[in-house]
Order: sequence, then structure tokens, then C-alpha cells
Amino acid sequence: MSANEAGRYARQLPLEGIGPAGQERLRRAAVLVVGAGGLGSPVLLYLTAAGVGRIGIVEDDVVEVSNLNRQILYTSADVGRPKVEVATERLAALNPEVALEPHRTRFSGENAARLTQGYDLLIDASDNFATRYLANRAAVEAGVPLVHGSIRRYEGQVAVFNYRGGPCYACLFPKPPQAEPTAADRAVIGVVPGTVGALMATEALKLILGVGEPLAGRLLLYDAAEMSFRILKVTKNPNCPVCGR
Repeated sequence: MSANEAGRYARQLPLEGIGPAGQERLRRAAVLVVGAGGLGSPVLLYLTAAGVGRIGIVEDDVVEVSNLNRQILYTSADVGRPKVEVATERLAALNPEVALEPHRTRFSGENAARLTQGYDLLIDASDNFATRYLANRAAVEAGVPLVHGSIRRYEGQVAVFNYRGGPCYACLFPKPPQAEPTAADRAVIGVVPGTVGALMATEALKLILGVGEPLAGRLLLYDAAEMSFRILKVTKNPNCPVCGR
């Protein structure tokens, strides 16, 4: 470890489960983040700051002014620019030791397997059900864990799927809801994706380091209005169309 790295990670190196060996595990890890918006912004910032060695970013959107209340990677000057381009610039400035791999495309059935290949962990920071189901299937087929997060109004969810034979996203939600989210459903105060994204980054780092107890087989429910957290047990469905027999 170089003197620069020792200085950069000085506050996390003394932690039990990290040290030089844990920092090396972070450096060797490769994580694919699907989505660089409200959830993806804190996920990407914290993984980059922690020293995850290789981070892929999948995002096809451009920065809009309506993003700025919650997507903390971007500023007013970035409106109209591709998010993946701006995100790569900001993250490289934060930690030049991290290899950033921008993918300016939508995560789709045509490219999911190719994009997921070569990564140890998949993080679903998307904002729609179609991508969530695609990310889940891609993680199952690649044999890698999936860190999931979602938000709605003042609420959020976090879970780890497909971890050591545990349930996948489709075990919990076999089918997407029939009704499309309304404008009211999409409304959110900026701190909610910030909190949920930070929790997702925490789970990703725990998986890489092998510390603590990941949210595998458990769904964390966060309510910002009540400031409450609940955890529900999630069991594997042996007849799941994605991960079951």
C-alpha cells in the first residue's frame, strides 16, 4: 500500500475487518452500478471514496434540473450533459485510484449479460420495475449477489438478493405491479434516496469485506416520516421462475 493510499484510507484501516487485507479486497473488487440518479449518486460516491477498485456505471440519461434536489453528483452547470459522463468526472476527482467504467446505455435484455460479465457484485439503483427484474435475472445468471434499493415518497427499501443460495428479487416480488407509478408515487424528498443509497453502499462494502451480517433473506423498510426501520424475513421460493428449480 502506498503512502498516499494509507493516508486516504487512514480512518477506515483501523476498523476490525478492514486493515491492509480488507483494503486490498476493496481494491480488487469490481462492482456494477445500474443507475446514476438519486440512489446511484450516494452509492457511487461512497464506493469510490472507500476505494473499491473497479466500478462500472450504467446510465443513459442526461442531467435535468428536476434531478438536482436529490442527485448529488450533479450541479446546475451540468444540466443537459450525460449523467455517466459527469459522474465519471466527479468520481475520478474524488479518488483517482479507482478504475471507472462508464456505460452510456440503458440496461436491457439485449446487453444485461454482457454488461454484468466480469463484475463481482451488481447494485440495482434503478427507478423502474422493468430494470429491477432485468438486474435480478442478470445477477442470478452471473452467479453474483444483488444489492437492491428502491424509494417511494418518504419510504425506502434495501435488501441483498442471490447471496449464498438465498432468495432473489423475484422470490419476494414474483410479478411487477400492473399499475404504473403515478406522479405522486414518484415524488420524493432528496434525503430519502440519500439515506437509502448510503445503506445500499454499506451492504455492498460488507459483502466485499465479509464483515457483519448482510441483508440477505431480509428486507429493510425505512420510513423517513416516522423515522422508523423494520426488517422483514424473505424466504427463497423453490418454484421461483428465476432462481428456483
